Parts: sequence; structure tokens; C-alpha cells
Amino acid sequence: MAAPSTRKAPRKALGRLSLPERAFVVDALRTETVGGVLLLLAAVTALIWANVPALHHSYESVSHFRLGPGALGLDLSVAHWAADGLLAVFFFVAGIELKRELVAGDLRDPAAAVLPVVAALCGMAVPALVYTLTNLTGHGSAQGWAVPTATDIAFALAVLAVIGTSLPSTLRAFLLTLAVVDDLFAILIIAVFFTDRLNFAALGGAAAALAVFWLLLRKGVRGWYVYVPLAVVIWALMYNSGVHATIAGVAMGLMLRCTTHEGEQHSPGEHIEHLVRPLSAGLAVPMFALFSAGVTVSGGALGDVFTKPQTLGVVLGLLVGKALGIFGGTWLTVRFTRASLSEDLAWADVFAVATLAGIGFTVSLLIGELAFAGDPLLTDEVKAAVLTGSLLAALCATVLLKMRNARYRRLCEEEERDEDLDGIPDVYEQDEPAYHLRMAEIHERKAAEHRRIAAEKSAAARHGLQEVPGGAGEEDDRRA
Repeated sequence: MAAPSTRKAPRKALGRLSLPERAFVVDALRTETVGGVLLLLAAVTALIWANVPALHHSYESVSHFRLGPGALGLDLSVAHWAADGLLAVFFFVAGIELKRELVAGDLRDPAAAVLPVVAALCGMAVPALVYTLTNLTGHGSAQGWAVPTATDIAFALAVLAVIGTSLPSTLRAFLLTLAVVDDLFAILIIAVFFTDRLNFAALGGAAAALAVFWLLLRKGVRGWYVYVPLAVVIWALMYNSGVHATIAGVAMGLMLRCTTHEGEQHSPGEHIEHLVRPLSAGLAVPMFALFSAGVTVSGGALGDVFTKPQTLGVVLGLLVGKALGIFGGTWLTVRFTRASLSEDLAWADVFAVATLAGIGFTVSLLIGELAFAGDPLLTDEVKAAVLTGSLLAALCATVLLKMRNARYRRLCEEEERDEDLDGIPDVYEQDEPAYHLRMAEIHERKAAEHRRIAAEKSAAARHGLQEVPGGAGEEDDRRA
């Protein structure tokens, strides 16, 4: 007798999420969507504030107003505080997200992690290549190659909220995981390529303070009054070291424990992320957008976006490079591994999400400021290019997603259906005998109710016929 085959079935790329992962993604994306709407409002407010002649001077005055202790090297402008201070909160959350993905999420399983990691890497490499080729052929500057490499998950989800598409949770999770990996490599780019001077004393102090932070976490010390002051010290030392201060946020986020111990419903990392994410999405990122997106826009300025190689490279990188990179990386992964695309989705869905990932706002603006720090005029032009490329990517993604929206609605309805009312979607219980027994009881009760109603209707009909005097056709001796 032949031995049974042990060959594994092909893994589904972008298949249905596990129930715990789906619950986490839904909760995280809900906050990010609200934050994305606030981000849109902040960006629009900044553009109006900076472009209305009567308000422009006040925008510049507020942006450049300086505050902070100069003796500690922290006498910074409001715009600088938003970019280096508040964004550290955003990167702190990004660090926790990355740690959770690595130890408890999709990135924990190497086979499952291959797809989003390869897609994210290709989604950063191809835009950088597009930017570089555009500037080489146009005799521009290649120093802004990193600007179009970033994806802004909050802005992308805000677009989804505005256009009202019912994107399945697996595609939303794919977009979220892409953004997490994207943020990791954006952080590395900032740390490696945009650190031109180092204060080793401050860097050593930051490392020592991070070691204390890690030790306190391992000893189980609790209390915000311990960690918040220590976090501020770490951030200040990191800022003065010459390394971008947001790296401090990532480092602290990666140190938090994101696995649960016995008796814990949520890990400390998940708990802190749940508390800090609204601060990041609702305050830190919108405030950064308010003081970074306020570029002067005119017909001539918009025309320059498509004529200067630096700005054209950013637009093409976001609009073309991101879509081709993520789609190509996903297709290559499926083509050369044992994964196969989920039967619920089509490659058109992957391309639409890849186009949506071309919305690169927060981190792209930050990298643009760092890349062209010595040229304020070009910095503003690159910011305008980021806004233009993100807007075009959003419009293209809207068209592509709307074409499949009816299909998405059906998939979402299937994901949400809970006929046995046990709080768990039915698609997650198809292999459980108890679920089918519950459904059998529900259908039997419905069948009994319908039989009772049918009997009552039949009896009522017979009773009505018996009460009709003379029968049909006898009234006025006319035929029925």
C-alpha cells in the first residue's frame, strides 16, 4: 500500500487573515483612517494658510517661531519641533508595529513574510531607480532619490475612507504590512544617508539611556512617570548626536515586548500602542503636515513640477515607480515560490493597491526636507512634487478600486456574515462541526416557524371560503 502523500498544498498569497490578526488589523486601521482624515484636513489647511496672501505672513511667522532651551541645543522652530519631535511619536508607533509583526504577526513566518517584504523592497527600489534615471537624463540632482520611496498608510486609508471602497481586510493588511516594512527601511535610509555629523558623546549618552530603558522594561518596572521623562532624555540626546531624532522613537518601540505571557490578554507593546496610536495619528502626524505641506502653489510652480528633473523624478517615482515596484515584487514572489494568488482576488486588485501605495506624504516630506536642506526653494518644489505625485496616485487608485467595488462589497459581506450570532464571522467556522450543528438548529427552527405560518394561512383560507355565501358566479346571475 502506497504511503500517503505529505506534499503541502500551495500557500495562498493574500489569503484570508487569521481571526486574531484580522481583529488587530481592523482596530489599527480604524485609528489610522481617522488619523488619515485629520491628515488630509491638516494638509488642506496648510495649503490655504500658506497661499492666501492675507494669511501667508502669519503662516511663516508661526512656522519659524523658535522655542525651547537653547542651552540644551533645543532652541527649535515650531516646524522643526513638529518634524523632529512629534514625528518621533509616529516612529515610536511604527517601531511597535514592526516588533509586533516580527514576533506575532505575518512577518513571524518566513514563508508568509516573503511576499510583503519583497513587495516593499521592490516598492522602494523601483521609485528610487525611476527618480535616479529621470535626473541622470535630465541633468538634475540625484540626492533626492529617497524621497519617492515612502508610503503613507494614514493618507492612503483616508483616501479609502473618502471614496468609500469596501477593500477586503486581506488587502488592507497587505497595505499595512507594506507600510510597516517601508517605514523600517525609510528609518534606515534616514539614519545612514542623512547623518552628516556625529557628536559621539551625545550618541553614547543616548545609547546608555536606551540601555536603561531596556533594563527597566525587562525588570517589569511600570509607570509612565518613569518612561516618559526617560524617553524625552533619549530623544534630546539623539537629536544632539546628529542622528535624526526620530530614530530614538523607533529604537524604544522595538524594545517593547509584543508577546503575551500567561494571564495576559494583551502584550505591553500592544497596550502602549493602543494608547499612543491616537496621539500619533490624531496629533503628531497632522501637526507635521500642517507645518510641512504649506508650500506656495501657483500655475508656474505646478508647471515647474513637470519640467525640473528633481520634481518630475519625485512625481514619476510615486506614481509609476511605486505601482510597478510593488506589483512586480508581488508577481515575482508568486511566480517563483509555491504561493498562489487567493481565488477571491485578481491581479487587478494587487495593482490597485500598489497604485494606492504611491501616496507618499509624511515620510516623503521629511526626507525631502533632509535631502535638500541647503536649498529652501528646491525643498518647497520637492514638497509640491510630493503633494502632486500623491494626489495623482490617489486619483488613479480611486478609479481602479471603484471598478472593482461591487466585488469588494460582496467579499466584505461574506467576511462579516455571522448567521449563528456567536460573534465570530461564519467564514472562520466552516471546519467546525459545532458551527454546522448550530446552523442546523437555526434552520430547523426557521422551518418549523414557516410550517406553522403555512398551516395558519391554509386554515384561514379554508375558513374564508366556507363563509362566502352562494359561491363564485352567483351574484346578479353573472358568470364568474
